[in-house]
Amino acid sequence: MSEQQNQIVRDYSLFEAKLSGRVLNGHLFVRLMHWLKPYRLNLAISSILILLASYLAVVMEIIISLVLVDYIIVGESESLMPDLYMIELTQWVERQFGIEPLYAAGLIFFVVMVLFTVAGHAHRMTLIGSIVKGLRDLRQDLFAHLETRPSSFYDRIAVGRIMTRVTNDVEALFEMLRGMGSLVGEFVPFFVALVIMLSTSVELTLIMLLLVPVVGVATYFFREMSREVFRLVRNSVSALNQNLQENLSGMQVVQLSQREERNLETYTRINRNNRRYEFRSINLNTVYSAFNDSLASIGLGIIIWYGGGEAIQEKISLGGVILFTRFMNMLFTPVVTLGEQLNILYRAMASGERIFQALDWDEQIHEPEHPKEFPENLRGKVEFRNASFGYSPDTTILKNVSVTVEPGEKLAIVGPTGSGKSTMIRLLSRLYDFPRGMIYLDDIDLNDLKSRDVRSRIGVVLQDFHIFSGTILDNIILGNPDISRERAIDASRTVNAHGFISDLQYGYETPLIERGANLSQGQRQLLAFARVLAADPEILILDEATASIDTETEILIQDGLRKLMEDRTSILIAHRLQTIKEADKILVLHHGVVREYGSHDELLELKGLYHILHELQFQEISLDDAGNPVDA
Repeated sequence: MSEQQNQIVRDYSLFEAKLSGRVLNGHLFVRLMHWLKPYRLNLAISSILILLASYLAVVMEIIISLVLVDYIIVGESESLMPDLYMIELTQWVERQFGIEPLYAAGLIFFVVMVLFTVAGHAHRMTLIGSIVKGLRDLRQDLFAHLETRPSSFYDRIAVGRIMTRVTNDVEALFEMLRGMGSLVGEFVPFFVALVIMLSTSVELTLIMLLLVPVVGVATYFFREMSREVFRLVRNSVSALNQNLQENLSGMQVVQLSQREERNLETYTRINRNNRRYEFRSINLNTVYSAFNDSLASIGLGIIIWYGGGEAIQEKISLGGVILFTRFMNMLFTPVVTLGEQLNILYRAMASGERIFQALDWDEQIHEPEHPKEFPENLRGKVEFRNASFGYSPDTTILKNVSVTVEPGEKLAIVGPTGSGKSTMIRLLSRLYDFPRGMIYLDDIDLNDLKSRDVRSRIGVVLQDFHIFSGTILDNIILGNPDISRERAIDASRTVNAHGFISDLQYGYETPLIERGANLSQGQRQLLAFARVLAADPEILILDEATASIDTETEILIQDGLRKLMEDRTSILIAHRLQTIKEADKILVLHHGVVREYGSHDELLELKGLYHILHELQFQEISLDDAGNPVDA
């Protein structure tokens, strides 16, 4: 274990645990504002626009009730209710344009409606634009942070959980911020309408306000009941998708095993559960909608009964009664919207905790404060000095491994599965932290060098070659500006990959589908060799790179490998006899201990572990602690 690892024992279960997701967490809001701060001007403009749109929404209702009904139809020149100067504005338009009051009111209503539409649209565009840009920056910073986490982090954390933080959790924050913006647009008319209603009829307003808590309580209980139902719906949909993915991806096995009917029964059962939960959700929504409609009808009846009596007694105008009916939705809608936003806020707070937990995860490869510079021409000497290492405090993979690879020498590392072969490669590539004085490159301690500098001088070809989206040429160059198209093609020729690439319809511009499925395993491995050669590293590492290649393809790459390894320090992990025989030295590992070291012929003469592996053609076998086959 490294000094850093010894100092910090990390509880990775915290990353996997479900977080509390408190409805209100001021600290998370403050942190989130960091990414929205560059767009605060747009957010301020959006706030002004929503205030304007909310005001105009109230004005339109006043024009319909107080201006059209009271002033034009009934003929009252002065309103008993606050009309926000709309009657005076109508009279001014009459005088200025010499038109009838109805046309004047219609013209004003049209202008207000256009302004309301423009302000509302501009508000939504500026608000959503600012939120999207801020969350884009957050997602980008999160991705950049995750790129710098070491392999030890990804060894212990499920990739699916990490992807959820970058995708679903950021999307939950978007829904929350967008909802908060719309909530402001609902509550501004609520308070404006409330002031106007109170100034008109306090009694009728108080009666109407008695219905608001009823709506709030009903919304709360509906959200509580629907939360569990929605969870069951989401789980059933996930089960449907998982079952469908398993069956479609494994269709050949399904058909060969004649499991069509059995799999259909399983899918039908899951689908039946999904239908039951969906119906339950629909029933809840239907009852809730019906309840709200009933309350709206009750409110309308109260306005007609009580407000009509007030109008007859001339305590309120007819337009005022109509205005109360128009304002009724402005009282109820914000409460319903608030209930919906509380659920969104609950989920978003949990998402925010997960996102910031990932951003705060400070595990990383230790970098030297004063790194040493690599020589321009690296000789390529590699040395392990009593190297001991374990991925966790209670395990030790390598135990006092010492070996020196001279410049230009080829070292093969062999041993049964779990002996520590790949661990040596990962340490040399600085994918994990380890103590000082353990690994040297050209007599420089690897802990005194930047990890990026080390990796730029080492080329690694893995058995599981990763294909990125893009063309074949993109997968060779990998965005390295120092690698030209001609250099990539020359590298492909050297490893004999140029032939199959040229036979493809678009040659080097051939797009590769997911994981390079339109190439054979052998072609993907040839592409891996071309990628490494194009980078021209001084040290070459082959981690069982030919284990999945057929004999014919291996013959093609042997010549390329010889050219690739020429004048390069090479470390080979392989099961193929031909690959190992060409090595200058062979290191035999067993349970992390160096059992044998020497040339191919020297090790065969020892009649030890290498001889056993050689006789069994390097198959994966079980050995006892003495290095003998279990069944020997």
